[in-house]
Amino acid sequence: MRRSVLIRFLGLSLAVALGAVIATAVLATYSTSEKLQGEIDANTGQLQVDGQIYAELSKYASNHPTWSGVDKLVHELADRLGRRVAVTDPDGTMIADSARMLGAGPELPSVPAATIDARSEGFAKLSGALNVYAARKTVAAGQANATVETAGVAPLPALYPGWGLTEDELRQRDKLAKQAVDCYRAQGKIASIAKAGDGSIPPQVLIESSRSAAGISLMERPGVDAKDTCSPGLNAPSAKAKIVNDDEVRRATACLDAAGIDYSINDFDGLKSVDPKDGTKVTDKFFACTTEARSQALTPYVAPPAKLYLGSKSAFNVFSGEGMLRTAATALGVLLIAALVMVFAGRRLVRPIVALTGAAQRMRNGDHATRVPVTGKDEVARLGHAFNDMAESIQRHDFQRKAMVSDVAHELRTPLANIKGYLVASEDGVVPLDRELVVSLLEETDQLEHLVNDLQDLALADAGMLRMHPASRDLSELAQQVVLAHRPAAETAGVALSADVPEPAIASVDSARIRQALGNLVSNAVRFTPPGGHVVVGVRRVDDGYNLTVTDNGTGIADEHLPHLFDRFYRAEQSRSRTTGGSGLGLAITKHLAEAHSGRITVASRLGSGSTFTIWLPADATLSG
Repeated sequence: MRRSVLIRFLGLSLAVALGAVIATAVLATYSTSEKLQGEIDANTGQLQVDGQIYAELSKYASNHPTWSGVDKLVHELADRLGRRVAVTDPDGTMIADSARMLGAGPELPSVPAATIDARSEGFAKLSGALNVYAARKTVAAGQANATVETAGVAPLPALYPGWGLTEDELRQRDKLAKQAVDCYRAQGKIASIAKAGDGSIPPQVLIESSRSAAGISLMERPGVDAKDTCSPGLNAPSAKAKIVNDDEVRRATACLDAAGIDYSINDFDGLKSVDPKDGTKVTDKFFACTTEARSQALTPYVAPPAKLYLGSKSAFNVFSGEGMLRTAATALGVLLIAALVMVFAGRRLVRPIVALTGAAQRMRNGDHATRVPVTGKDEVARLGHAFNDMAESIQRHDFQRKAMVSDVAHELRTPLANIKGYLVASEDGVVPLDRELVVSLLEETDQLEHLVNDLQDLALADAGMLRMHPASRDLSELAQQVVLAHRPAAETAGVALSADVPEPAIASVDSARIRQALGNLVSNAVRFTPPGGHVVVGVRRVDDGYNLTVTDNGTGIADEHLPHLFDRFYRAEQSRSRTTGGSGLGLAITKHLAEAHSGRITVASRLGSGSTFTIWLPADATLSG
């Protein structure tokens, strides 16, 4: 399977299709099961459930600075009470939703059930902060040794006396409550302890206030009495509550002072409250100052306001027994269609890849003329074009390699044949081994050596190992040296050779390589300029470097041969004689030498009017090799 693109493509497509079917079934079933989400049960029992949800979330808000982590409570309430519970920011951003799955859920009801704001005045009124229900524990008369009982305690707002207690503070309150009960019982009173079910608020001590006609004790919290020595510190606020209360009072009094409103500060179980002066009416400004002070003081310690949405609990079940058969049939149909489509598409995708594989194997076996048919403009088509370009390049280089081997063999065969012929003739006594013969043999040997040196230079250039020795030199001086070196050969050919170097041209170059490059061009120009013609070597400054030119008024070169002029052993039919007496590699070597100086060589020619070869070198050439 790993070797078959078609099978892998088919398997992947089927997996995607299966995932799409399952996702569609999930979403469809989920959406259908949520049709009654917005309905609210108006009976008394439902209202009590909703009130309990509101109370527990309000309690969470008063005890946490953010809503982070409320997800667990929301899902626990939804599972326990059978309701959908969702909490959002005031702008509608979702905080938690019991019906949310994979980041999505059914739409929320249009109107929130309530707004939870732990900072509001009505929510955190000090005078009514503590509400213990189910606190009226019935204790039979005479049960002085009644065991400590736990009563249910309603969720409390922020800044009630036990708000913000740490674990250590709660343990200390438990200890104080037991001591208080023991103290009251020692005084002959009936006393017990009321605790919150989850132990999150401090225990409350209840003592008998009166008896009913049936002799049942009615329990209540002991009042504030300076003579009461049984419960000192039992209702003291937490350290955090004191900090918040002090900040609240400071903000409220500052606002009221600025508004010129009289007020009084009263104490309630260790917490201060700012109230109007006796006989003073509560104005809107007084209410605004105290409300804003409460909100600002509580902001760092309670969760920000949030909207509460309630609805019917989701009955989400992806593959219920009723829909299992339909879901399976739908999935099978979609998978079958996907398989047929993918087989057709996969074959179209694999077909050109198979063709490319076959063509590559034929090329490996030596068939460099192989090509693949290409249609379209997609990625596979671009791959086919790239393969054809590669095959054409390989074929062209292979042809050039064979031609070069043939040309090298031809260039070597001629001088070797001459040398062998003269030596055999001398051995047979046909030609005397005199000075003239020795000079001729040395000329043939020089030609062989020149060819071998040229081949070595090309090989080094191709490998990037052509040795260069840069130095700051005057190009005009180098041009004059080349002219002087080739002037005898030019005079012998009846060609006038001169240099046009009006000013010094300083550049960092390898002087030997530059003389070699110019020498190749001058030798070529002299060879193909008829008697009476002239060849001029020039050096000119240009914007970013220097132009070294070799201009002749010889036979010229046809336009179709110019692009191939610097190829190795390239010979045009009508200019075959251009390589006579040379290795056929001079222009190719010159091109490499120019590029090794970060330069370039170009040619301009008209048939019958002469040619101009130009080597451009940068003024600050960077040599390679």
